[in-house]
Amino acid sequence: MAEFVTLEVSDGIGTIRLDRPPMNALNRQVQEEIRAAAREATVRADVKAVIVYGGEKVFAAGADIKELAETSFVQMSEIIADLQSAIGSIADIPKPTVAAITGYALGGGLELALGADRRVIGDNVKVGTPEILLGIIPGGGGTQRLARLVGPSKAKDIVFTGRFVGPDEALEIGLVDEVVAPDEVYNAARTWASQFTGAASRALAAAKAAIDQGLDTDLGTGLKIEQHVFASLFATADRTIGMESFMANGPGKAVFTGE
Repeated sequence: MAEFVTLEVSDGIGTIRLDRPPMNALNRQVQEEIRAAAREATVRADVKAVIVYGGEKVFAAGADIKELAETSFVQMSEIIADLQSAIGSIADIPKPTVAAITGYALGGGLELALGADRRVIGDNVKVGTPEILLGIIPGGGGTQRLARLVGPSKAKDIVFTGRFVGPDEALEIGLVDEVVAPDEVYNAARTWASQFTGAASRALAAAKAAIDQGLDTDLGTGLKIEQHVFASLFATADRTIGMESFMANGPGKAVFTGE
């Protein structure tokens, strides 16, 4: 039984909930519990979309600094791959994912949110990668995902300075996708996620794989990835359901099974 991270499922939406007061610091135990929750959300057929949420006060204010301070070079060399993959496990969920961010998403907290497909924040939220102020750099995927999201120049400014980014700037540079009142963050994330509870799940997974994998390679290879996942959907029941429904009733009327 997980102590700090749970997966709560309701109406086709899974909420991965962080609950390690006061700031949801991401120690090794929390990291592994995030990995387990992400895996559960992946394999459960009743989960069609996923919200990552830290509660009403804070998303996650970063790594557990006390734990990091006690870690030697040799120890970190042995665990960094696990640390990075645990924080990045949200990105591996083959379903639409959204981070519902309240309060702060700093360091590892922002890295966790960067693994989601979408980020919704309150209008009082601060995000950033302040690791440089500790004499280190983001190590949970931040240097890579942030640069891919906002471009290398903006990513370097945020990482080099360690400064906090407010909601207006975060929205302007594409770091987040929606800014709402603080008490509407979870509801806004749920509204977005609810679009997919009756969607063609395998097609969504294929679209996500084509985009994410294509971004990691050149255009020609990306097009081949698209070819492969596109063709694979012609083996699914949802493709037949969708096309037959379109011909009989027009667009948007199909009732998909996820198969």
